[in-house]
Amino acid sequence: MSNLILEGKKGNRYLLMGNQAIARGALEAGVCVAAGYPGTPSSEIIETLSEISKDRKLYVEWSVNEKIAMEVAAAASFAGLRSLCVMKQNGVNVASDFLLHLAYSGIRKGMVVVSCDDPGALSSGNEGESRHFARMVEIPLLEPGDFQEAKDIVKWAFELSEMIRSPVMVRSVTRLSHASGNVVFDRLPPSDKTAYFKHSGLFTDPAEGPMIPFPVAFKHMQLQEKLKRAVAEFEISSFNTYFGPQNPELLVITSSACHLYAKEAIVLLGLGTRVGLLKLGTTWPLPPKLMENYLSRSDKILVVEEVIPFLEDNVKIVAAELGSKIGFKTFFGKKDGAIPMTGELNPDLVATSISKILEVDYEPVSETYLTRAKALAGPGAPGRDLTFCPGCPHRASFWSIHNILQLDNRDGFVCGDIGCYSLGMLPCGFRTLRTLHAMGSGAGLASGFGKLKMFGMDQPVLATVGDSTFFHAVLPALINAVHHRSDITLVILDNSGTAMTGFQSHPGLPVDAMGDVAPYIDIVSVCEAIGAKVAVCDPFDLEKTEKILLDLIEDQEGVKVLVLKQICALSPEKKGKKMYDVAIDQEICLGENCGCNRLCTRVFKCPGFIWDKERGVSTIDEVICAGCGVCVSICPAGAITKKEAA
Repeated sequence: MSNLILEGKKGNRYLLMGNQAIARGALEAGVCVAAGYPGTPSSEIIETLSEISKDRKLYVEWSVNEKIAMEVAAAASFAGLRSLCVMKQNGVNVASDFLLHLAYSGIRKGMVVVSCDDPGALSSGNEGESRHFARMVEIPLLEPGDFQEAKDIVKWAFELSEMIRSPVMVRSVTRLSHASGNVVFDRLPPSDKTAYFKHSGLFTDPAEGPMIPFPVAFKHMQLQEKLKRAVAEFEISSFNTYFGPQNPELLVITSSACHLYAKEAIVLLGLGTRVGLLKLGTTWPLPPKLMENYLSRSDKILVVEEVIPFLEDNVKIVAAELGSKIGFKTFFGKKDGAIPMTGELNPDLVATSISKILEVDYEPVSETYLTRAKALAGPGAPGRDLTFCPGCPHRASFWSIHNILQLDNRDGFVCGDIGCYSLGMLPCGFRTLRTLHAMGSGAGLASGFGKLKMFGMDQPVLATVGDSTFFHAVLPALINAVHHRSDITLVILDNSGTAMTGFQSHPGLPVDAMGDVAPYIDIVSVCEAIGAKVAVCDPFDLEKTEKILLDLIEDQEGVKVLVLKQICALSPEKKGKKMYDVAIDQEICLGENCGCNRLCTRVFKCPGFIWDKERGVSTIDEVICAGCGVCVSICPAGAITKKEAA
């Protein structure tokens, strides 16, 4: 696919994932530098560009976190190169400190910030939004409505950015980033740019002066003028489209992937002659003349969007300002319950809303269909809980952590973090995690808990983090804990990659995003240099891991770190390769008659186990089993055996 992204011909139509279309748009705009931090649903944009970086003279990096990614992209812009910064919605929170200052200082060459939001939290800890950051820091916001626009709007965003000397935000969502559609390519420009940072001019010279947000009053006034110029461009933008009658009974205003849902809903209802659809690609600031034109056409307005009523609120503000010209309007949307306040939308939800407003009959799914579907599913379909993969080192890690806390018997607890190991809060992680918030927050919370002895708290405090998260957000928390002599044990689950989002590189690995050899930062050495007591162990060695953990939590002086190092079972280096051939001696396995009461399949629950109800014994699924051999250590009857894989 990377060859297609690079070599596809102008005028030809290709099937692309939304994120690939965004990457192609950046290439057609002449992007030179791209930086980001991996996070679903945004990761494929940087991955696509990294695969062709050598052929296209691009610099591409997975930065330590999103704030630094934005700073790397800004440096390129300051030096006269078009740059792209990519992250998911949570990452905009991380980058917002710099973004607020960057909006004031401005940029030079085009700089586009792509944020991919996750309505419904399909692969996130929340369904938070990034759109309000554009309004808060006062930069333009664009939202592509389909796959062609995903490419074209990014290309235009670079032009707009240079026109007003401001970063421009482009927002995608999961159903646009990860679905696929047809995209017609334009040409790729030459890739022969030269970087040079001009900085000797006056403070007020945006072309050759220092890139600073001072003087604030002057810079803020400039920022407001930039937005006015953006609005003037938005008034005539081809990314704002209208379909429907001249004076519809109902005007639907929408953006992003919701445009596709609304379009399908109108077709499903057969209301093309009664409902108008205004799709906005320029969603902040809203262009008032365009809005006056369309708001004046109907007395009923339905705003369709995900997730918070950002567009709805802004439309209502514009309508209030235009009140003397457009008259009274009745609004429908999230505020009145016409559109759900949380989660993803779909054509059925939108069609249901429109049908109620216009009082037409609509049955989203017939009862006959539901009855038939339920019958076909039948009672035999097994349930499937969220779980760690077969051979996942995190299952072994949480097994040991859970066990030592039980043995210690002081009601100790673990502060969790974001990643695959978030599953440590569920049965597959033996419900070990007791807090779970943002990246790095496990260590930060532990740092706070670890100082509460003066208030009588004597519970052991642990935190779990991943290796990529360690570099992203844990270092400041670890430094804080060491400096303040907080009594905590930090367990670093080092599986050698950003596993949850596709094994992207991080500073702890000897390779960068472009596949070049890079100096790696040793986690153990960093922790020791900060001043923590450090131990290292293989989590698959349960006995040794538990002994070390017990020793660490008994040491009540300062910060202790245990690095549990074992590569992810799904990593390219390890996938499909077994360390051991594992078997169960069914003469020894007593199943429910054993004192363990099926510990392997009832509690440990590796997907590689199968409970044979008829025979009353556990068996190994040789296809699924990854051959880690950990289960040998958990069987009290000694029924599970292992031997070196051939």
